[in-house]
Amino acid sequence: MTLWDGELPFYPQPRHPAGFSVPLLIVILVFLTLAASFLLILPGIRGHSRWFWLVRVLLSLFIGAEIVAVHFSAEWSVGSASTNTSYKAFSAARVRAHVGLHVGLEGINITLTGTPVQQLNETIDYNEQFTWRLGEDYAEEYAEALEKGLPDPVLYLAEKFTPSSPCGFYRQYRLAGHFASATLWVAFCLWLLSNALLSMPVPLYGGLALLATGAFAIFAVLSFVSIASVPFCPLHLGSSAITSHYGAAFWVTLATGILCLLLGGAVVGLHYAKPSALRIFLDGSVKNCGNQARGGSPLSLSNPYYKQFGASDATISTNL
Repeated sequence: MTLWDGELPFYPQPRHPAGFSVPLLIVILVFLTLAASFLLILPGIRGHSRWFWLVRVLLSLFIGAEIVAVHFSAEWSVGSASTNTSYKAFSAARVRAHVGLHVGLEGINITLTGTPVQQLNETIDYNEQFTWRLGEDYAEEYAEALEKGLPDPVLYLAEKFTPSSPCGFYRQYRLAGHFASATLWVAFCLWLLSNALLSMPVPLYGGLALLATGAFAIFAVLSFVSIASVPFCPLHLGSSAITSHYGAAFWVTLATGILCLLLGGAVVGLHYAKPSALRIFLDGSVKNCGNQARGGSPLSLSNPYYKQFGASDATISTNL
């Protein structure tokens, strides 16, 4: 990049899209590896139970992957606007750009993309992250952004989330993010427990663990919804205003919580209504347990060695 208005270019380091996150990529790769490993052994499962295990395992992996992945997503609350705004401090130059605001559980991403990208002899394509996770100082990151001389729209939005801002965004979003993250980690532990219990002859407790998983996922969503109590603080950029709405991570977490509640409720309901059907459903290899449990089929035991001593073939028959 060349000099612009006597100042050095902003970004010596490579930039990434707003949705790019190394931890998020690692989570996706780990769960995709688990899914691929299961698909490799799937042909070894015989009969119709193959499809049952396919749905069961992939659905469980989806729930686990979603619970972990949303921690690192910046799509809990999103907003954007296309505007004609000032570009830098102490300059009258203005640019046409698309501004995006992406709020996650651990911080925010602010994007600025020129329309077109090449304006004022510079590439206008910025993506800045400001975090409030434990051990990070948002105010210090904002101060570093000021020293770097980032564009006005980025600094304006970042300033609205500083601890000293009268908007109160920092306090409410930070607390909501911490509570939501904590409840999601509890939901992940309960998801692990439910998988273990559903693989054992205690399906009732597995269903209850699945219900608790869904409940904590819903609690995480409700924790993030608490940001609605923040007094409205308009975000104006030039002639446009940014209005935020819940993003993909929020709705996927809500859907996952409802799915866990439905699955857990179905397991608990079947346990009390038709326990034998539940066992057959959870273990496709057990197909005759229901008949034996009803006591309708006799158990026959014969000893062919009686013939060696001239005794008649003895057969013992009893009804269980």
